[in-house]
Amino acid sequence: MTKLLLLGGTTEASGLAAHLAETWVAEDPVAGRQAVFSYAGRTARPAQQPLPCRVGGFGGVAGLVDYLRREGITHVVDATHPFAAQMSRNAVLAAAEAGADLVAYERPAWGAQPGDSWSHVADIDAAVAALPDAGARVFLAIGKQHVAAFATKPDNHYLLRLVDAPEAPLALPDASVIVARGPFAAADDAALMRQHNITHVVAKNAGGSGAEAKLIAARSLGLPVVMIERPALPARRVLGSVPEVMRWLDHGA
Repeated sequence: MTKLLLLGGTTEASGLAAHLAETWVAEDPVAGRQAVFSYAGRTARPAQQPLPCRVGGFGGVAGLVDYLRREGITHVVDATHPFAAQMSRNAVLAAAEAGADLVAYERPAWGAQPGDSWSHVADIDAAVAALPDAGARVFLAIGKQHVAAFATKPDNHYLLRLVDAPEAPLALPDASVIVARGPFAAADDAALMRQHNITHVVAKNAGGSGAEAKLIAARSLGLPVVMIERPALPARRVLGSVPEVMRWLDHGA
């Protein structure tokens, strides 16, 4: 029996789930191949998946070890967001303790292109520090978790685009919110930035094509981008495509 835990939440995870459901699980039901898709539970309306799903945390490393053993998980694919660092760290430690094989399925990071004006920073605090103290109109493309950090510069205006509407007032005194789910088009993002008179863009280096539109738009408008680099993670094997993941699953290659 091969049983896979797919830690998801990204476009890549959904694509892998579709492939698994159509081929890998379906083509060998007797011998026994199973896959479970796991969402962290931070989004109120997660995308539907063609695999059995679970939603929510595991309870740290110990809880994940218990889950892997209890469910008989033999393989783990970490296809979480590149900034879901704690989950990725927990997965490395838990898989090793439980004796499950693990790989990360990760999209490449973005790189600056000709015409870009990027400031590379290590974390959220450094991104806040990189902005003007007042007068900036900032497209804050970082999700909702770390928005409060920017309240230390209350004299800027912040535009946020979120998957879910905020459940409580934002910690920012001067902010606008757009609720939308990507992927987005570069022309639409350029129009959005012009409409809101954006002067700066703050982004996490998530990589991939689904969220790249804001960077293409910023380039076309000559806007500076504060780029938050990916967090450091433990050593692990990283794969970059569905065929690579499938070869690993079937042959350990």
